[in-house]
Amino acid sequence: MNFIAIIPSRFASTRLPGKPLLIINKKSMIERVYSQVLKCNSITEICVATDNQEIILEVKKFDGKAIFTSESHTTGTERCHEAANKLGVSSNDVVLNIQGDEPFIDPQNIEKLIDIFKKNPSVKIASLVSKIKNEEELFNPNCPKVIINNDGKAIYFSRNTIPYLRDFPKEKWLLNNTFYKHIGIYAYRKDVLKSLVKLAQSSWEKAESLEQLRWLQNGFEIFVAEVQDNGISVDTEDDLKKANDYALKNQL
Repeated sequence: MNFIAIIPSRFASTRLPGKPLLIINKKSMIERVYSQVLKCNSITEICVATDNQEIILEVKKFDGKAIFTSESHTTGTERCHEAANKLGVSSNDVVLNIQGDEPFIDPQNIEKLIDIFKKNPSVKIASLVSKIKNEEELFNPNCPKVIINNDGKAIYFSRNTIPYLRDFPKEKWLLNNTFYKHIGIYAYRKDVLKSLVKLAQSSWEKAESLEQLRWLQNGFEIFVAEVQDNGISVDTEDDLKKANDYALKNQL
């Protein structure tokens, strides 16, 4: 069983056009993500999947591997599937969908995702979660929450805070329950990835605008592992400043 990391990378970001090429302390965002994935010993192959020639050239500059993919893809899952086909990934191998906007992604978190498959051969899809530690995240609809059963499988993802604590005021929810947020990195066996991209948008997905709900609603199981979330996701100019300040402070 091989583990292939694919980094979907679009140029046409709505809030930050050209986001993969933005510079964070002298290095492009895509180079930083790629470099962090390279630190994972379990990864067999790494590839950037993009629809933009400038990104291809940037990846070649730091001797990385990139594959040109269609502009028509609407999700990172679709882009990963095309790239996996072009790489010749076999049906039982595992494809990791690595977010291209987390320049300081922890390699140990990626290894934890891989460990789910190593420990349980029946796993088809896996992702990561982290404990929510503050009310800003707890009630922020841009921070998807997830509830997990005793078998380590996700039951549901929501932009709302779940579960709802009926008997406590909201300012005391964190004191009386453990809440989890979703870390948006996925891994899927290649044969399952082929099935996922054939699914139509589901009613849950349309309601919440969360792609993983399409899989749950169609009966696919998503196993999760808990990690410490210490990454910085870059979606806005303010996020970019935070990332640059972090890199400067830590001499990265």
